[in-house]
This record gives sequence, C-alpha cells and structure tokens, in this order.
Amino acid sequence: MFKKKECVAMLLAGGQGSRLTVLTTKTAKPAVTFGGKYRIIDFPLSNCANSGIDTVGVLTQYQPLVLNEYIGTGLPWDLDRNYGGVKILPPYQGKKGADWYKGTANAIYQNLQFIDRYDPDYVLILSGDHIYRMNYAQMLDFHKASNAACTIAVIDVPIEEASRFGILSTDPSGRITRFTEKPKKPDSTKASMGIYIFNRAELAKYLIADAQDPKSANDFGKNIIPAMLAAGEKMMAYTFEGYWKDVGTIESLWEANMDLLGREPALQLGDNDWKILSRHENAPPQIIGPEGIVENASITEGCAIYGTVRNSVLGENVQVMEGAVVVDSVLMGDCVIGEGAVVEYAILDRNVAIGAGARVGRPRTEAQGIAVIGEGVAVEAGAVVADGATLPE
Repeated sequence: MFKKKECVAMLLAGGQGSRLTVLTTKTAKPAVTFGGKYRIIDFPLSNCANSGIDTVGVLTQYQPLVLNEYIGTGLPWDLDRNYGGVKILPPYQGKKGADWYKGTANAIYQNLQFIDRYDPDYVLILSGDHIYRMNYAQMLDFHKASNAACTIAVIDVPIEEASRFGILSTDPSGRITRFTEKPKKPDSTKASMGIYIFNRAELAKYLIADAQDPKSANDFGKNIIPAMLAAGEKMMAYTFEGYWKDVGTIESLWEANMDLLGREPALQLGDNDWKILSRHENAPPQIIGPEGIVENASITEGCAIYGTVRNSVLGENVQVMEGAVVVDSVLMGDCVIGEGAVVEYAILDRNVAIGAGARVGRPRTEAQGIAVIGEGVAVEAGAVVADGATLPE
C-alpha cells in the first residue's frame, strides 16, 4: 500500500509558444534554452524539488520530443522515483477516443486519474514558461492556514502592463473579490502568476462541471476561477515579491537573459540554498584567447572567445572567432561566429553558424527589433540579417 501524497504538482508544458517564432519550431516552449546552460522548465522543476514536492505530472502536447528527452527519468531534479517523481503526461487514447488538450483546465481534467492515483489533499498547478525561484511549500502553508478552496500566487505589476495578465482584486484579508482575464482597463495591479493551489475535491468538482459545458474555453483564467468566485468559494491571493518573468515573447526572453548580467543582477542563480538544477552536460573549460575581450557577459563551459563579447549570454560550446563582435545578444549554444562577423541585439538558437564578415542585427539603440535566428541556420559569409528579422521566415 503506497503512502498518499499531501500535494502533487501538475506542470502545464504543452503550449505552442508561437510568439517565440523560430525558437519553438522544433521545440516546446518549456524546453527553450535559457541563461546559457538551462532550459525554461528547469525553474518549476527545481522549485518543486527545493520545496519538497516529489510528484510532478508534466502535461505535454506540442513538439514534445526534445522536452521528453530532456526530462528523462527526472534524475537531475531528484525526481527519479518509483512512486511519484516526474511523469510525462501527453494526450492519450481512452475509452471514448483520443483528444488533444483543449485548454489548461481540460488538460488537468484529462489527467484526474493521475492525480487520484496519489490521493493528495492539494493540487499545485504550474506553468512551464516562467523564470523564477519560489518556495511552493510556503504557499501551501498559507493556503492551508487560510482554509481556502483555491489560492492564486500574485505579483504586483506596473499598471501599463496589467492588461497582459489575469488581474484580481482582494479585500483587506487577501480574499479575492474579483478576477478578470486580461482586462482592457485594469482596476488593479495584482497579476496572477498562473500558479494555483486547489483543494483536490473542489478542483475535481469544477473541472468535471467545466468539461460538461460545450461553450466553455476549458481555461483556468477564463472559466474555472470565475466559476469558483461566482459560487462563493473562498479564494485567496498569495503575494510573491521575488523575481518572476513570463518569457513567452522574444522581447521578454531577451530581457530575462540580460537580467543575469551586471554587478548586482536582477536574477541571481548562484544561491546554493535554492539551486536551479539542470541536465547540462559537462563541457570543457571556456577559453579566452589572447585578443579576446569579454565585458559584462555570461559565458558557459566550452566557449572559445577570440573576438569581443559584451553584454551577452552565451550557452555552451560557442566560438567567437578573431575580429568577431557579439553585443547585447543571446547565443543558446554550439554556435560559431566567424571571423569579423558582427552580432548585435539578437537571439541565436542552437547550432547557428554566422559566416565570416556577416552582420546580424544592428545596435540596440538603432534597431527596429531583435533579430532571431532559428536552430541549425547557417548565415553565409558577408551576408546581412536585418534588425528585427527572423530566419527562417
């Protein structure tokens, strides 16, 4: 007889991530490289491991191959367990046929049997496209102490950005009184982080009712949360004050990488008490050549810098050849920047080769947007990739 789990986590990792353009053509958004040596999904998985949550269902759908291979048995996050651990949950064939996940709520609904297997009292719902460090155990303690049916993690955002999020209002006790998904005219700056803790019984009740409504979008923000509020369920806001970034766009992904740089970076990953774990293969030590210049940059193992790198984040095994310049850019790994080439204000996916004398992007102060080059693309010697361009188109 297996011991029941107090709380299991369900990590939504099946979104297409179309706003990341070519970076997600072959790869699910949670498997996109971040900070040179990480993948986006490392953050919620590491948060679970550090918070003592040892049972995580990862719901996949779009381009899952790289993500599935990366997660593997869950060993890097101490989630390789016979009972619990990390489990990949794709859509599957059932008695009534197979069906793609229709929305975030439908994805959890289709996996209620997985949740029931562990008989938890609470279910933690997570998204696979956020960069942050968070102690879920503290949020769970808050949820239990408040005797709520659902607790939503919230972060304060500037009012001009509030329309991008689910916005909620609370009374003085923190009880949620109103929730609006991406309002045109927000009346609050309390934004949902897409992190929820539900009492298991209430979650199942509302998911089942939602699945029976043919008009529903089967979405937590659009349907489940409003339905629970309308029914008078006690719903609480848990305020989070640390670093958190939704990296669902090219601009936000670039910004989050840049937040790793500087004397006092906004995002610090060197805390040994809350490690961000990763399946990063060990590479040789990085090399800075005799003419190499590196300023305010994050350089991962295996890099060889013979040119100039400024204000940039480089993944493993990147080569910057003599006379080449990389500025204000993110190179995800295994890239080669040829002699005399210039890369400015750009994101290069893995295995990109920039030919000698080529130019990618323009100085950030002049550029119309971030240049983005997809996996495996080779830019010919002397070619020009315009600022804001995407290859392949």
